[in-house]
Amino acid sequence: MYPILEFDPNRKSFIEPSNVADPQNVSEYCVISFFGEVIEKVATEYNAKVIIKNRWEDGPHPLYEIEYSGKRLAFFQPGVGAPLAAGLLEEVIAFGCRKFIAVGGCGILEKDLEVGKLIVVNSAIRDEGVSYHYLPPAREIVAQAEVISVIKKVLNEKKIPFLLGKTWTIDAPYRETRDKIKSRRDEGCISVEMESAGLMAVSSFREVAFGQILYAGDDLSGEIWDNRGWQSRTEIRNQLFWLAADVCLSL
Repeated sequence: MYPILEFDPNRKSFIEPSNVADPQNVSEYCVISFFGEVIEKVATEYNAKVIIKNRWEDGPHPLYEIEYSGKRLAFFQPGVGAPLAAGLLEEVIAFGCRKFIAVGGCGILEKDLEVGKLIVVNSAIRDEGVSYHYLPPAREIVAQAEVISVIKKVLNEKKIPFLLGKTWTIDAPYRETRDKIKSRRDEGCISVEMESAGLMAVSSFREVAFGQILYAGDDLSGEIWDNRGWQSRTEIRNQLFWLAADVCLSL
């Protein structure tokens, strides 16, 4: 058997998150934003408190908090890639947060998805490594229905158009070959990114609420990759943070 398929159901790890992250006085609501510049903007403009000075080898990943809509709201930037994002999520759960909405960008596999189109992730192909350490082997992981329901309700109330769809989570963006792209598209994937399956698996294992909203970025649907300047869409990235905040506080 391949090592990645050797799932161990023992819930006790040699190093538990509680060994490095003690419970703290934190909000149960938390936004996970992959947009570092948005995190900095919100932290500065809203005079955010640094609740936890968390740090990994790549640098600081503080857990911030502001008051929003009369409630305490935590937020943090999880780095890039499922291993780092999952590790940070584990620690933030150990600190005490319980309800999470993540926002980020993604590559698109369907040609007609314009830059900025919102995608509510309802399942993810597990083409990464993290999820296999939290759940038994399977081709995909399904999002939490109750969280999807809340996301849809908030988006519909705000009259924000969106797609509900399957994403392809992969560890190696430079190994997204033409044949793999076609295969994933044929089985229903409309987007590709690096973290969804891992974050969903951690949330399932730890029994916390989690949902994710992506916005359509670079285009992988054609013969030639088109970056489409997706990372420069400042307004969309800023709006997504506050949309996530509204959804999170509704959980």
